[in-house]
Amino acid sequence: MLQRAELHRRLDVARAALKPGALFDRGKYRIGEKVDDTAHAVQEQFRNNRLPIAIAAVAGVAWLLREPIKEHAPRLVQKIQDLATDVADHFRSSDEPADEGDIENVEEDDEAVR
Repeated sequence: MLQRAELHRRLDVARAALKPGALFDRGKYRIGEKVDDTAHAVQEQFRNNRLPIAIAAVAGVAWLLREPIKEHAPRLVQKIQDLATDVADHFRSSDEPADEGDIENVEEDDEAVR
């Protein structure tokens, strides 16, 4: 009788475990555990390899934005070149001597110092 009761109890447990709701819950739990394990592994890899992952992320974003970059880059480069030319002209005009005679005197003075 005791064996029979134990057998019925095990059968009830097996039936309950094979019900669709129980199977779904068990699958959801296992998937959740796998996702948690994967997230933990990714966090560890990121902690150990920050620079390569950051470089890969920047490269991926640049690749995603490659079309807008191709479109706007020439204008941006032209603006940067114009700005650099303006700055160079500004410093060149303030550094130029009054006449060319000053340049020769400076060169002669440099030779005398040597």
